[in-house]
Amino acid sequence: MSLRADQAVIVALIARDTRVLDIGCGDGALLAELRATAHIDGRGIELDARDVASAVARGLSVVQGDADTDLVDYPADAFDVVILSNTLQAMHAPATVLGQMLRIGRRAVVSFPNFGHWRVRLALLAGGRMPVTPTLPVSWHQTPNIHLCTIDDFRATVAEHGFTIESAAFLSNGKRCGARFANLLAEQAVFVLRRT
Repeated sequence: MSLRADQAVIVALIARDTRVLDIGCGDGALLAELRATAHIDGRGIELDARDVASAVARGLSVVQGDADTDLVDYPADAFDVVILSNTLQAMHAPATVLGQMLRIGRRAVVSFPNFGHWRVRLALLAGGRMPVTPTLPVSWHQTPNIHLCTIDDFRATVAEHGFTIESAAFLSNGKRCGARFANLLAEQAVFVLRRT
């Protein structure tokens, strides 16, 4: 099974026999990999009905729902880890979703494309148009992204809301890169958060 680079980092972060909720789980590829490699007790929530059907066809426990409104229905501390991979930028209320993730899980794993990456900056500066890159593969009018953020924006939001960053990984061209100048050089970020 082929996973995105951020998903491969997430798989390496999840301990065996963990209770996991994957928000915006798509067709369930990440949950299926975690089930196969870490024997997790996994659940998923996904907005797109076709993706829900694909995930259920894989034998996964996935329900159709909207993270912006439906996470309030999950009980506190129901999961060990709550994952939001490459979906934060599509949330209407990202900070609220992060808070809900840390209410229902002990830890939150969040990956997102970095809109502060040098290629994004250069495309805007040189061409004056929203870029199309490997991590942002569609034109601005086709993208579900509504809240574009940089790594520094994310760190500021986490601090403002009193969450703690436990660890972070940064990716460029699908490979890990250093934390120094990550806001400029990393195409994607993966953060592990916990309550303070």
